[in-house]
Amino acid sequence: MKLKMMYSFLNNDLQIIEDELEATIQTERALLQEASLHLLQAGGKRIRPVFVLLAAKLGTYDIHKVKNVAVALELMHMASLVHDDVIDDAELRRGKATIKAKWDNRIAMYTGDYIFARSLEMMTKLDDIEAHRILSNTLVELCKGEIEQIRDKYNYGQNLRTYLRRIKRKTAILIAVSCQLGAITAGVPASVHQSLYWFGYYVGMSFQITDDILDFTSTEEQLGKPAGSDLLQGNITLPVLYAMENPVLNEKIRQIHEQSDANEIKEIIDLIKSSDAIQRSFALSDRYLEKAFKELEKLPNGIAKRTFNNVAKYIGKRKY
Repeated sequence: MKLKMMYSFLNNDLQIIEDELEATIQTERALLQEASLHLLQAGGKRIRPVFVLLAAKLGTYDIHKVKNVAVALELMHMASLVHDDVIDDAELRRGKATIKAKWDNRIAMYTGDYIFARSLEMMTKLDDIEAHRILSNTLVELCKGEIEQIRDKYNYGQNLRTYLRRIKRKTAILIAVSCQLGAITAGVPASVHQSLYWFGYYVGMSFQITDDILDFTSTEEQLGKPAGSDLLQGNITLPVLYAMENPVLNEKIRQIHEQSDANEIKEIIDLIKSSDAIQRSFALSDRYLEKAFKELEKLPNGIAKRTFNNVAKYIGKRKY
């Protein structure tokens, strides 16, 4: 089953969120408007808004209240992507030129900052101190993750713990908070929104590990960017860490940023793909998914729980 079919019952509300996303980034500054819309119209899975809505279904559901959280968190995610592309000097995102590639780094940074600011503005519509505290802590963690990504570029000596902490901050925590804040907005009990947080966290960890695997195993057409981009940009992901346990691969990988020959780079990527690094990475992703399913068992039965389960399974098995 395709991902969007799993939550098709949310289609009307997701369209409200899509319209709200576009309305929120409107500005009289033509260049800022064009740059912001450029990323929004490139699309995306909208996993965070979907999780916000599903979590809210476990409580008193009001789309006109919960949409503010869904829009705020998706904008926060979008802003982090704009900044990521500057850090990584990335040319493509979702098959389209990145903002930094189409304009320049300065425009990209201002655009990311603008989208972040609009995200925070949306959250002010929610009158809940706990929700604002959670969001503030999330922003701090996101910023730490960005700094760690810069620090660890081409750091071939980093360990598994460093990698897991980084993907927690850059990916998993925002998915976790999407589940938690959606539930808080709908007034669910604390025990439920805590379980939802951990469900989202484990799914988020699996999601990012799978992303890092697909960077090697998928095609450029599927990824919307060249295969092996993470490694070429100096980002040391889980498959690379596992592959570097092999002394021969370790030496080749450490030299990749010095390579300019496309065939030699492809050979290194192919060696990583043919090692046991991919299978070991999938195994760790699966372990996180199992933990997510255990948290789901604590939730009330119903369409929201079933959909969370189906989306989590999809995330672990997706091909792009």
